[in-house]
Amino acid sequence: MQVCVYCASSARIHEEYFRATEKLAIELVKAKVEVVYGGGGTGLMGQLADTMLQEGGSIRGIMPQFMNEVEWGHRGVTDFIYTQTMHERKSKFLEGTDAIISLPGGTGTLEELMEAITLKKLGQITKPIVLLNTRGFYNGLLSFLDHCVQEDFMGNGNEDIWRVVNEPHEVIPAILSATHTPVDLKNVGYLTK
Repeated sequence: MQVCVYCASSARIHEEYFRATEKLAIELVKAKVEVVYGGGGTGLMGQLADTMLQEGGSIRGIMPQFMNEVEWGHRGVTDFIYTQTMHERKSKFLEGTDAIISLPGGTGTLEELMEAITLKKLGQITKPIVLLNTRGFYNGLLSFLDHCVQEDFMGNGNEDIWRVVNEPHEVIPAILSATHTPVDLKNVGYLTK
């Protein structure tokens, strides 16, 4: 199995985020899961790569060339794909990927996550999407998405689109138990009045 992990490059975050990422990486290596990620060497990206490599796991970085030129890439990761644009990078993340895991992060992580959710809502991907909600990080976003449903900007049934877990050891079971219900765009209630 190959998973794409969206996560942050900030190193100024609470230590609990680093511990959760380390635990997740160990779980992924134990399960022989191959990881694709943003290629960074700092923050949660760096922790993910460091742990995957220390534990003998398989990890591939995908990064736009301009980021490589300013040396944002992880120096220990040898399997890299370089793209021309951020858009191309996001597309490459999903090639051959069986699931998406979103760790806490900033605008880049959130933008990647929201695109994946949108693609799944539109039936363009069927991959499980799992949010690791360390320290309740995603509570605000989940509340906002519920508000979108309440205001009829989105339909119900989002449990088929994403799963939320609080602990790293819950991620793989959430992926394995995810449903793959195809989207019927004709029956998406919020598209019609």
